[in-house]
Amino acid sequence: MTAKRTQAAILATLSALLAAAGTGCDRPAPAAGPQEPTREQLEARIEALEGLLPSQSHMMADVGYHFSNLWFAGRAENWPLAEFYLAETRSHLRWAVRRIPIRKDNQGQDINLVNILEAFENGSLDKIQKSIAQKDRAAFETLYKESLTMCYSCHKAADKPYLRPRIPEEPETDIINFDPDADWPL
Repeated sequence: MTAKRTQAAILATLSALLAAAGTGCDRPAPAAGPQEPTREQLEARIEALEGLLPSQSHMMADVGYHFSNLWFAGRAENWPLAEFYLAETRSHLRWAVRRIPIRKDNQGQDINLVNILEAFENGSLDKIQKSIAQKDRAAFETLYKESLTMCYSCHKAADKPYLRPRIPEEPETDIINFDPDADWPL
């Protein structure tokens, strides 16, 4: 090989090595791994997230929506729809109690909403569930009315006696057809 060819081969090899070594040099270096947040940062994040949660009264408005529609589904003997609204009522009650499990009354005493909910679910709501399963409209209506008394007991215990539930006069929604034999929409 001539000297010129040897030089050309060396230069070509060096150029290729430099090109390979320089690949990616125009990109920024990867950042160091994430740093652990400080206690203050975590507290600020928690406070920000708590600010995004709806209030317990908002959650209870959802309970009222589902529980009202439960009344009309049961009265129409639309048992699958009644089952749905009962399940939604339970779910939203649990959500509300998770939000505020212990509430203070006007005297500063703790009111354990978890225990009240457990008693309500294992009593009134389980009985309503059985009336739905048995497709017993008369029992359903009686048990629904009795459950409103239990709801009011909780409201009074929480120093909110002005939240007095009643039998709904019309459904909370106009878009749901409560007729179990409806033939439209298909």
